[in-house]
Amino acid sequence: MEIAIDSTVQARQLEKRLNPFERYLTLWVGLCMVVGVLLGQRTPGAVEVLRSLEFGEGSNVNLPIAILIWLMITPMMMKVDFALIRHVGRHPQGLFVTLFVNWVVKPFSMAFFAWLFFRFIFSAWISPSEADQYIAGSIILAAAPCTAMVFVWSYLTDGDPAYTLVQVSVNDLIMLVLFAPLVGFLVAGASSLSVPFAVLLYSVIAFIVIPLTIGVLLRHWLIRRYGKEWFENSLLPRFAPVTIVALLATLVLIFAFQADNITGKAWHVVLIAIPILLQVYFNASLAYGLMKWLNVSHAVAAPGALIGASNFFELAVATAIALFGPESGAALATVVGVLVEVPVMLSVCAVCNRTRGWFPKAASA
Repeated sequence: MEIAIDSTVQARQLEKRLNPFERYLTLWVGLCMVVGVLLGQRTPGAVEVLRSLEFGEGSNVNLPIAILIWLMITPMMMKVDFALIRHVGRHPQGLFVTLFVNWVVKPFSMAFFAWLFFRFIFSAWISPSEADQYIAGSIILAAAPCTAMVFVWSYLTDGDPAYTLVQVSVNDLIMLVLFAPLVGFLVAGASSLSVPFAVLLYSVIAFIVIPLTIGVLLRHWLIRRYGKEWFENSLLPRFAPVTIVALLATLVLIFAFQADNITGKAWHVVLIAIPILLQVYFNASLAYGLMKWLNVSHAVAAPGALIGASNFFELAVATAIALFGPESGAALATVVGVLVEVPVMLSVCAVCNRTRGWFPKAASA
C-alpha cells in the first residue's frame, strides 16, 4: 500500500513539474505527424519546393530545416557554461560513466541491436535496402547524446543542475570531434551504405558548430552586459516559445517530407521502435548500475542515466535528412526516436525516483 501511494505521489510530481508542452510532447508530435502528412499528400508541389532548398550547393542540408534547427538549438547552447568543466576533477566518476556509456557503449550497442533486428529478426517484413536505411538512422540517433531535454529529465529526478550542465557541456565538445567519424564508421560497418564524410562535416558545422558558437558568444556578451541573474532568469525563459514553435514546425516539415513513407509503412514505425527502446533501457540501466557501483550520489547518477538513455534528436533528424534525404528510411528511423522520447524518458525518471534510496544521501557534486 505504501509503495502504491509513493508511486502515485511521484506520478503527480512529474505531472505537476512538466509544463503542458513537455507533458504532452508525444501528443504534439502526433498532431504534427497528421498535419505534415496531410500537407505532403495534398500540397506535394509546395513540399517539393521546400525540400529542394539547400544550405549550400551539394551539401544536402535542407535550408528551412537548418534555420528551424538553429532556432531550437541556439537557446539550448546559450545555457552551456564551459567554465564549469574545470570543477569536474573534484568528482570525476559521474562524468567518466556518462562519457563511457555515451561514446564507447551507446553507438555500438545501437549498431548491434539495429543490425540484429533489421537484418535478421525483422527480415520477413523489411527488405535489405530498407534495413540499411533503418540501421543508418538508428546509429545516427544513438551517436547524438541529448543536450536540451536532459535538463528537464534531470529536474524531474532532483539532479544536480551544475553537474548535469557539465555533463552536457563535455558531450557537446566531444560531439564536435567524434560524431562524424563514429557515424561514418558504424553505418559503413553495419550496413551496405556509404556515408560521404563531407556531408557529415556539413551537418556538424551546420547543426553543432554554428549554433554552439553563436550560443557561447551571446551568453558571454549578454552576461557581461546585463548580469548572469537577468540572463538565466529573465532572458532564457523568453526563448522557450520560440524553441517550441521551431520544434513543432520542424516536425511538420519532416512529416511532410516523409508522407509517403509514413502512410505506406505504418507497421515499420512499430518495428523501428523496438530496437530503439531496447538500447535506450540497456544504456540507461548500464549507466545507472555503474553509478551505483562507484557509489556516486543520486543527484549525479540519475542525470547520468538519463543522458545515456536520451538523444539529441534534432541533430539526428537533420543529419539523416542531409545524408539520405527527407523521404529516406534513415530519416524515418530518427523521427521514430522523437515519437518514443517522452514516454520512455518519463519511465526512466520514475525508476530513478523510486530507487533513490540505493544511493548515498549526501550530494557528491
